[in-house]
Amino acid sequence: MHLKSAALMAAFLLSSAANAAEGGAKVVHTPYSEPRVLYDFYFDRPDKMGPALFWIRSLINPLTEAPYNLSPDRMEIVVIIHGTEIVTVARKNYAKYSDVVERMRYYASLGVKFRVCGLAAHDYGYSPEDLYEFIEVAPSAPAELVHWQQQGFALITPQIMEKRVNIEDIR
Repeated sequence: MHLKSAALMAAFLLSSAANAAEGGAKVVHTPYSEPRVLYDFYFDRPDKMGPALFWIRSLINPLTEAPYNLSPDRMEIVVIIHGTEIVTVARKNYAKYSDVVERMRYYASLGVKFRVCGLAAHDYGYSPEDLYEFIEVAPSAPAELVHWQQQGFALITPQIMEKRVNIEDIR
């Protein structure tokens, strides 16, 4: 067994034993390895881009913390953008989507690749010059999705639900 995997397994067993003694739900520390993830962003409204980016955060943050302590540069993450959210990566729309743009820029600095479907960009009237410097334009979103999955990347398609009930009301 790999040394890091053995350490994670030991931490998992200790955590499970402690939780069993105290009662309540067990906390598990699945022995994760460096992820190779492909996100398929295809939303019916551009305002769903913000919540979708939390899916990236929900992958990166736990893996960079104990017990995993993975460096972001050990994670391969590709995001394919090909729905209405494409307007968020057009420079002319910065005032409206600055928060989302800056979050994408931050993730790009960690090594996340953001790729826009060239066909969708064309449909929206965008050229590569209209998009941010951290964006890569690929020929086709479906071709990209196939390519990265053939390279062994796990596909995640975020489901962005509309919050209709307050959490406090349903606890």
